[in-house]
Amino acid sequence: MIKFGYTILYVEDVEEALAFYENAFGFSRKFISTDNDYGELITGETTLSFASKKLASQNLKEGFIESSLEDKPFAIEIGFIVENVPEVLQKATSFGALMVAEPVEKPWGQVVAYVRDLNGFLIEICTEVKM
Repeated sequence: MIKFGYTILYVEDVEEALAFYENAFGFSRKFISTDNDYGELITGETTLSFASKKLASQNLKEGFIESSLEDKPFAIEIGFIVENVPEVLQKATSFGALMVAEPVEKPWGQVVAYVRDLNGFLIEICTEVKM
């Protein structure tokens, strides 16, 4: 059996990233290493984690493409399911998230909006898909 355990975002400042997600989305801190190079948030079944770019460089000797607000977002997003998209969107932007796309209702009834976090990662804020 395979279980999807976590997604790790490589950031310059792990403490800053944790604080942003705690404040903007209300997640709770699960863990941060004593050297502040790695941290985790309680986000439900799957953990959202952050590793410093320094730590990532130690693990990936040939390097990686860094996320940046100056560049277009990667072809990947993290999605947060919420009941009230405009409310969560307003809170996230008040803590520094950059608006990408205002809420839109999709043909299947889901409301979807997009922001980027302080490190440029793309976040979908959406209602649950009703089947």
